[in-house]
Amino acid sequence: MATADTEPGGSEESSLQSEESLRRSEELRMRPTGPVSSWETELTSIKHSLKFVAKLKEEFVCPVCKGVVLNPQQNSCGHIYCFHCLQGLLESSSPTSPVCPVDGHVITPAEVFQDNCCKREISSLDVYCTNSPSCTSVLTLNHLQKHLKLCQFEQLQCSNPGCSATLERRHLQEHLSNTCPHRTEPCTHCRQPHQLSLLQDHVRSSCPDVEVNCPNSCSQKVRRHMVTEHRESCPEVLIDCSYKKFGCSVQEKRGRMKLHEDAAVSHHMLLVLRSNTNLEHQMGVLQEEALLRQQDVQTNTILLAGLQNKIRPLLQQSINHEHIVSTVQRTLSREENTLSTVQLDIRQESGGPGCGLEELEQLRSSLDAVMQQVSSAEALREHLGTLEENLKRHSGLLDFHAAQLNHNMQHLQELKTTSYDGKLIWKIQDFSKKQAAEAKGQPPCLTSVPFHTGRCGYKMAIKAYLNGDGEGRGNHLSLYVVLMPGDFDALLLWPFRQTVCLSILDQSGAGNHRSLSFRPDPMSKSFQRPAADAVSNVAVGFSCFIPLNKIETPQNAAYIVDETLFVKVKVDMSGLEQL
Repeated sequence: MATADTEPGGSEESSLQSEESLRRSEELRMRPTGPVSSWETELTSIKHSLKFVAKLKEEFVCPVCKGVVLNPQQNSCGHIYCFHCLQGLLESSSPTSPVCPVDGHVITPAEVFQDNCCKREISSLDVYCTNSPSCTSVLTLNHLQKHLKLCQFEQLQCSNPGCSATLERRHLQEHLSNTCPHRTEPCTHCRQPHQLSLLQDHVRSSCPDVEVNCPNSCSQKVRRHMVTEHRESCPEVLIDCSYKKFGCSVQEKRGRMKLHEDAAVSHHMLLVLRSNTNLEHQMGVLQEEALLRQQDVQTNTILLAGLQNKIRPLLQQSINHEHIVSTVQRTLSREENTLSTVQLDIRQESGGPGCGLEELEQLRSSLDAVMQQVSSAEALREHLGTLEENLKRHSGLLDFHAAQLNHNMQHLQELKTTSYDGKLIWKIQDFSKKQAAEAKGQPPCLTSVPFHTGRCGYKMAIKAYLNGDGEGRGNHLSLYVVLMPGDFDALLLWPFRQTVCLSILDQSGAGNHRSLSFRPDPMSKSFQRPAADAVSNVAVGFSCFIPLNKIETPQNAAYIVDETLFVKVKVDMSGLEQL
């Protein structure tokens, strides 16, 4: 119980002591003491290692830290202390007895003041450089820190990441530039900076400008970043024979392929002849198919004409029946009015004293005649409905055959003009007229008939903007190529990678054709497989193919003759395997 009674009191006393110490420390900080020089703050950590030329006077030694007094504060007893030492003394002493450690005199913060006279004397004391005896400089205390920032014998840490070496300032630059194993050096090949310890790995595995052996073991050395490009010309790479599309299955190194082609000329000629024979057979099949299509078109045309002849009388008959029904409906309306009048008269006569039998018979006869006319009108109405249904059915059949005829004619036109060798020459007539219409926004562009890179190859087409497109609008001819959904896309390699050449042909006979080529970007969506429900991919080509003034008034060429322009496209078929 005694412990329990005394502990709260001790805790409270400790709390009061702490608050009092903090209050005195705060008073000391708030009291004007003059500016604290930066050199005094910076010397705090090394003041015990300072070596003075003359022996330090006892009055300049702080009685708390036993080092030279920095930013001297004088108590009423005459002793001086470092500012930070006095502050620590006030914070750690009891609330009733902060005393001088020399004579026990009570320290009152209100009576403490900064001793500027003592401060001037201390700042002018001569002191040896802390790097003595290596450095022989002697300076006043207030200039020591400035000297140390330039002293060549000052010990400094290497600034390179990962290096823990400490050296004198005079040796540091040499270490940083030439001897530090963690220094940064430029690669001798690509000139990019790398840490020295990692430089060899960089050169060995990733530097793009280092010359390396060809991965296909040819005698050439190529820069690492050009290895892929070198493959296109490396003599040791296996390539297909250029007659592969005709059936030659030989694969040989590029450097020896010429020997194979020279040695197998006869075999290759036989393959070409066999391929030509197959092509002639295919052309015969196509011609037969075209002839059958043409016969179908003629049959459909005759059928369409017969249906039109059948429908014309039905239409006329329908019109006549509508007129009859209209007349009957008017007559029926009049007879209904008459019947109403007769019924009214019958009621009146039946209520009278004598009903005329003759008039009654006449009314009954009139009523029977009206009923017969009504029956006839109903029969005509039913017959008219039947005729209308027949008319709708024949009209639908006529529309179906007209659509089928149009489709067959378009397909026949494509069969006549489609090429299967990756080439197409497109004849554009009425150039000026179509260019003027395009300038007005109708139509926005012209599209050629499709062409193919083989019977089972890629399906493509040319697009032309006669008045320019994009950057070339109004001043250039723009030519593009588009990939279209084909019947054999599932069997082809994607993305499309063959080089495409677009040309406008010189019609003067001089052969000064204008041609531009592009190689597909495999990352572009324009060369991926077209969606089955899409008309085509996004067009790719040249918005500024040729200035319009050079088409209209060319030098040494004639691109437009009789308002006709010829556009040619050619797909590089090398390396393209035919299915």
